[in-house]
Amino acid sequence: MNKADITNLITVLIMAYGYSNSNDLIFMVGLFALSGAVTNTLAIYMLFEKIPFLYGSGVIENKFKDFKLSIHKLIMQEFFTKDKLNSFFKEDLDSNKKTIDFKGILEKTDFSKAFDSLKESVVESPFGGMLGMFGGVNALEPLKEPFVNKLRGSIIDISNTQSFQDIVSSALKSQDFSDDIYEKLSLMVDKRLDELTPKMVKDIINNMIKEHLGWLVLWGAVFGGLFGLFGVLIMK
Repeated sequence: MNKADITNLITVLIMAYGYSNSNDLIFMVGLFALSGAVTNTLAIYMLFEKIPFLYGSGVIENKFKDFKLSIHKLIMQEFFTKDKLNSFFKEDLDSNKKTIDFKGILEKTDFSKAFDSLKESVVESPFGGMLGMFGGVNALEPLKEPFVNKLRGSIIDISNTQSFQDIVSSALKSQDFSDDIYEKLSLMVDKRLDELTPKMVKDIINNMIKEHLGWLVLWGAVFGGLFGLFGVLIMK
């Protein structure tokens, strides 16, 4: 049993004890405590579930679209603002890491398409007819691996030059780059939020706060009991 169920049971027992012993004070305390606990229990239930003819119930599902818009606004306006993106890239590039190492990326890049394009250019050129004398286009295949390795090495060398690093650094610091990253982040957040369903949102919120919801019922019973006690004392 959770806090809410235990609280409701205790208030019923207090009320029953007061009634069975003709003790109006304890009975009223139990009655008001039960009223406060049940009211809060119903309010919590209405937060997550729709109840026919009760306007405002099922507010989480009813406000599902607004919830998603609020999450998107929170992420993009508080965490990924354009100013923060600009600051991030500037600080990263101005740090001790003066250059960006593209070697790891380039070594994993497939340059075979570049060789295929070269073959097509040769075939379509005036030299294409001469290939027939040397075995046709297949005669170029032995050149593929040396060509790819040479091309990759040349591009790695270019990426390490100061002029290339300056161009990349300037591009990363530019407003256009930050705007582009911001738009892509916004689309990515939207895509992830679109995957949410009303039930998923309800479950997420319930899992986040369910541990604390029982306290609302408990304190509803406590304050309800105090009001009942106060009322009885006033009436005497």
